[in-house]
Amino acid sequence: MAGILIIAHAPLATALRECIAHIYGGCPARIGALDVLPDSDPVQVVAEATAEIERLREENGALVLTDMFGATPSNIAARLATVPEVRVLAGVNLPMLVRAVCYRTTPLDVLVEKALAGASKGVQAIGPSTPAPAECACAPTPCAEAAADALAKAAAGGVESGQAAACLPLGALKPAGAA
Repeated sequence: MAGILIIAHAPLATALRECIAHIYGGCPARIGALDVLPDSDPVQVVAEATAEIERLREENGALVLTDMFGATPSNIAARLATVPEVRVLAGVNLPMLVRAVCYRTTPLDVLVEKALAGASKGVQAIGPSTPAPAECACAPTPCAEAAADALAKAAAGGVESGQAAACLPLGALKPAGAA
């Protein structure tokens, strides 16, 4: 399972991690947050980020998510892009982070692809011409797509059908508190 490190302008990194904890009823393991303050020493923050990546990284690596390309947090995160099995994405938003959490067990390049798709699909205009939600007014579970992908893979013979659920992290099928 890939570790995830969020590096952003304070207090965004911590706020995003708290959002994930809210969605899942507790923060999943191996998700770190590094808030960059206006007076932070970039050299010191790079050292902290490097240590945090070493703590979070798992067998399939780590994903670093940062807020705004070209800003100080992004420049700090870019230093981590040279670390083996670490990928860095700028433009983090909550849909990107939720998708990244859902796909942490996949290979790192698939995780990056899914996180980027989550970021772009999560940006929508809402207005009078927006199609009405489906019958159920509740939002789909955060990892519904991950569950569907695992079941499709099982059906295609990529995974034993009894092992399909094992392809997903605990709690992936629904957030805590969901029926």
